[in-house]
Amino acid sequence: MPSLKNKTIFITGASSGIGKACTNLFASEGAKLIIAARRIERIEKLSKEISEKYGTKVHVMQMDVRSRNDVREKISSIPDEFQRIDVLLNNAGLAKGFHKLYEGNIDDWEEMIDTNVKGLLYVTRQILPAMVERKKGHIVNIGSTAGHDVYLNGNVYCATKFAVNALTQAIRLDVLDRNIKVSTVDPGMVLTEFSKVRFSGDEEKANKVYEGLRPLSPKDIAEAVLFCITRPDHVNINEIILTPSAQASSNFIYREKKP
Repeated sequence: MPSLKNKTIFITGASSGIGKACTNLFASEGAKLIIAARRIERIEKLSKEISEKYGTKVHVMQMDVRSRNDVREKISSIPDEFQRIDVLLNNAGLAKGFHKLYEGNIDDWEEMIDTNVKGLLYVTRQILPAMVERKKGHIVNIGSTAGHDVYLNGNVYCATKFAVNALTQAIRLDVLDRNIKVSTVDPGMVLTEFSKVRFSGDEEKANKVYEGLRPLSPKDIAEAVLFCITRPDHVNINEIILTPSAQASSNFIYREKKP
């Protein structure tokens, strides 16, 4: 298995959930890391922890992927030591609201589209050209089963994840002659802050999402990403879809009834 030692990996949305799990796992494998998020105090703490535990070199960056100017300015100011980015993990994303389209909150729509789609585009547009010039690199996008089949009240969130799926395939074609790998890792139900954010901090509603089953953990997803980025040079993992054993798709979930 190719090593991550001394490879530089850029992770968006690194402050919690899947992004944080990937940060920890890749640090344990010897990678140098650029970790970006809006919540600077969280990633500064994470950087300190992994530096002390693994001796990892980390560049911490407060960045809002929704802001084209912020993305451009922050990425253009990355220190020379971290300039050669081997892997970009587009992880930043969220769901907001859970309504039928005709009842939806347009501000929620804007936040999802700006983060899940435009944010991915802004960051990729800044980092991919250097990979194209070197003819080397790997883009990994965190998608969702919601990008393969829609579910009730998921309308705009599902649309953003269908877009991530389409963009992943399109980028793959764009760089096919440039020796650049492109992958998507598409999880089903994962126990993170996802549902808490979707329901605006309502813990009772968030907890009900996972009742009666064992969801995936962020580490499960991190291990899938690790598999993608450690394949031999001639192997590209186009797509991984993973779900809890009790979930067959976005719409088919088995929940054990309480006795």
